Amino acid sequence: MKQTFKAIIFTLLTFTGLLAYAEKLEVKSPDENLVVRINIEEKIEYNILFKGKEIVHPSEISLAFDNGINTGAKPRIKSYKYNLIDETIFPVVKEKYAEIRNHCNEITISFRDRFSLLFRAYNDGISWRWATDFKTESTVLSELASFSFNPSDSIYFPEEKSFLTHSERQYPLLAIKDITNEQMSCMPALVCQPDGTRIAITESDLLDYPGMYLTGSGRNQPMLFSKFPPFPLEETQQNDRTVAVSKSADFIAKTAGKRQFPWRVLIITDNDGALLESNMVYKLATPNKLVDFFWVEPGKVAWDWWNALNIYGVDFKSGLNTDTYKYYVDFAAAYKIPYIILDEGWSDTEDLLKVNPDINMEELLAYAEKKNVGIILWVVWLTLDRQMEQALNKFQEWGVKGIKVDFMQRDDQKMVNYYERVAVEAAKRKLMVDFHGSYKPTGLRRTYPNVMTREGVHGLENDKWAKTVTPEHDVTIPFTRMLAGPMDYTPGAMLNATQKQFTPVWDRPMSQGTRCHQLAMYVVYESPLQMLADNPSNYYREPETMTFLEQVPVTWDETRVLAAKVGDYVIIARKNENKWYIGGMTDFSARQIEISLTFLTEGMHKITLWKDGANADKTATDFKVENRMLTRMDKILVEMAPGGGWAAIIE
Repeated sequence: MKQTFKAIIFTLLTFTGLLAYAEKLEVKSPDENLVVRINIEEKIEYNILFKGKEIVHPSEISLAFDNGINTGAKPRIKSYKYNLIDETIFPVVKEKYAEIRNHCNEITISFRDRFSLLFRAYNDGISWRWATDFKTESTVLSELASFSFNPSDSIYFPEEKSFLTHSERQYPLLAIKDITNEQMSCMPALVCQPDGTRIAITESDLLDYPGMYLTGSGRNQPMLFSKFPPFPLEETQQNDRTVAVSKSADFIAKTAGKRQFPWRVLIITDNDGALLESNMVYKLATPNKLVDFFWVEPGKVAWDWWNALNIYGVDFKSGLNTDTYKYYVDFAAAYKIPYIILDEGWSDTEDLLKVNPDINMEELLAYAEKKNVGIILWVVWLTLDRQMEQALNKFQEWGVKGIKVDFMQRDDQKMVNYYERVAVEAAKRKLMVDFHGSYKPTGLRRTYPNVMTREGVHGLENDKWAKTVTPEHDVTIPFTRMLAGPMDYTPGAMLNATQKQFTPVWDRPMSQGTRCHQLAMYVVYESPLQMLADNPSNYYREPETMTFLEQVPVTWDETRVLAAKVGDYVIIARKNENKWYIGGMTDFSARQIEISLTFLTEGMHKITLWKDGANADKTATDFKVENRMLTRMDKILVEMAPGGGWAAIIE
């Protein structure tokens, strides 16, 4: 895979010398639909206009340091300059596109006290970041990022109870004016304005700094403010995997004096579908730091934990043993699935070198290699932290392809740095990484392309113990959590149930919604290590389903959203090489949506589609496969049952 950049970066205008008076500056997006205005007087405020309408009212921003500098307290401008950035990024791992255009206008405002403020205006959003040029290490006492909206605005608010969290939230729609300063959410959070304008708030390039959360104003006003986990001074280990902060500092970060801070990101559109096409978080991240990345290979993964290794129709006892994992290897090989995961139980959770005696690791690894199937190993983050060099060296010696690191549950500065350390050390040994128990993506996958995916999503695993993963949730997270980057939702359930029939079952789990709802997830949901969560024994019984799952890829050359409404439905088309794949999903409302195929080339095309059966509203496993010929001038009626879905391959 190639990683090259072609860029045109123009310095349009520079003002030098000390400007002691107030300044009102602005930056427009290339298409001029978005304008960010920066007002610098006794403090620094910004506001945003979209198509001539103010969508974010004047909102204050600042950084406070222990050296007495507060960037928002009577700032004195030294100079400012405008840049036009227009470059093409060729991602190592293609999530949405084989090529990404990074096109924006930028202003860099330099201040007398050795700090600067950068704003960028893209066609699909606004971002800003601070930078400092201090001579010695600095301590960040606090950061203020505020967002002022209208009284009528609402927000999909993934509420958290504390900074000890897996970030696996649901997305209730709340009135911003009702959110108090005692409430807090992780990000992305999605603001909805009555006229259809959408403003997603998140961050990018989070390195050596804590993650940002959002809280309300507490004054019955439509205001949101940043909130950060403090720097941990003391920690308490609660069990083999959970380490809580027991004593916190009165600051949020200790860091280099000369550095750039994370980007604050607002993705802005009046088209719900455009949210799914945005790459802002990726574009703003630090470029690839890996010299050798050709070994990074995305692919599907057969996963053991969700289905409780509960295979059947075999002559041995299933469970955590060599024979069971050989069965998984055989399944993966039969359907050209590149990887299997050995999840919890393959080793002692507190000693990664103490392998379960019922698993002959050398025999299993040799068997998998012979079948051309790679092994990914689950690890507790804390155990990996303690055994980093020793364990990763052993994994490299074994020929393991990747690690699934779990239960971090924090994003204070110390834990954020752990993520980067894992990425670096894994890359040295040609290991890919899947983070679970994690915070949302912030672009680390661009900086270290061996970071393939992460959880931080209320995903299918919850069906084992709760009724919270509804079809409505499934068609909300593409517009919220997925805006930050790939999500390891772990789709692929073969036991599908209607809303009335669903019940949580730990060792034989089912999903809410139809079979085709599950199939569509492989197109709608982005994850370069995409799981097949169900039991291989179940998959073997579903040859028509496996015809689709065997073919569907995990990375994409092109993405087109064909129909979308947050929380209601989504239909998306993605191209890989010479084939198009379409996935459609709905909430618990049945839908009929006509889609156009003008994205196809001229000539005849064959479509194979998987659609909800006539009785899918009563028996959620009911589906039908159809084949037909069509052209780019044809239209297709996508019919979906309650909780339904639709999937297709066009070639």
